Amino acid sequence: MDWASLAGILLALFGLLFGQIVEGAHLSSLLQPAAFLIVFCGTLGAVLLQSRMSTFVRSMRMLKSVFVVSTESNKKLVRDALMWNLTARREGVLSLERYLRIIKDPFIAKGLRMVIDGVEATRLKEILEVDITSYEMFQWQAVRVWESAGGYAPTIGILGAVMGLIHVMENLSDPSRLGAGIAVAFVATIYGVGLANLVFLPIAHKLKEIVAHDIEKKEMLADIFYSIASGENARVIEERVVSHGQA
Repeated sequence: MDWASLAGILLALFGLLFGQIVEGAHLSSLLQPAAFLIVFCGTLGAVLLQSRMSTFVRSMRMLKSVFVVSTESNKKLVRDALMWNLTARREGVLSLERYLRIIKDPFIAKGLRMVIDGVEATRLKEILEVDITSYEMFQWQAVRVWESAGGYAPTIGILGAVMGLIHVMENLSDPSRLGAGIAVAFVATIYGVGLANLVFLPIAHKLKEIVAHDIEKKEMLADIFYSIASGENARVIEERVVSHGQA
C-alpha cells in the first residue's frame, strides 16, 4: 500500500469538510446530486469521446498502481541478472531455461528467451527497445485520460454553474426555488475544481512517475540482457545498472 497516496486523498477531503464545518455551514449543503451528475457524467463523456475504449479501460486498471506499491525491487532484478549471467558463463545459455518457468514478467521472459536462442546482442537490444517504445506510447495514452479529466472537470463545473443560474433566472417569481438553483450553481463549480485538482491531476502526475520508473527499469533490463548476450562479466552489468542510477 502506498500510504502517501491514501493519506493525501484523505487529508484533502478532511480539509474540505472540516473547513466547511469551521465556516459554520452544513455538510449537507455540499451534497447536490444534480451538480455531481453534471460534472461527473459530463467529464466522463468528454474523456470517452477523446479516447478509445481500450485506452480508457487501461487507464482505469492503472489506478491500482497509485495505491498499491509493486513488491518487486530493482535490487532483486539486479541480483537475478547477476545470477543469470553467472549461470550462462558457467553452464552455457541453454541452462537459463530453468529460470523461464518462474518468471512472470513478459518483458523479462522475452529478453531471457532471446538470450537462450542465441540472438545477436545488438539485435536483441534493438528488439527490446522497440518493445519499450511501444509500452511507453500505450502507457502515456492511458495516463493522458486522467490528465484530460483534470482539464475537462473545471470547465464542466462552470457549465453546471451556468445551468444552475439559468434555473434561478427561470424561477425568479418563486423565491422558494431560488436556493436550490444557486446551490447547484456553486456546488457544481466546487465539484469540478475539486475533482480536477484533488483527484484527477494528482493521479495523472503519480502515474507519470510510475510509468517513467517502469520505462527506466525496462531500459536497465535491456542493457543487462545485452551484456549477458555479449558474454560480458558481472562487473560490466553492475556498471550498466549504475549508469541508470539504480544501484
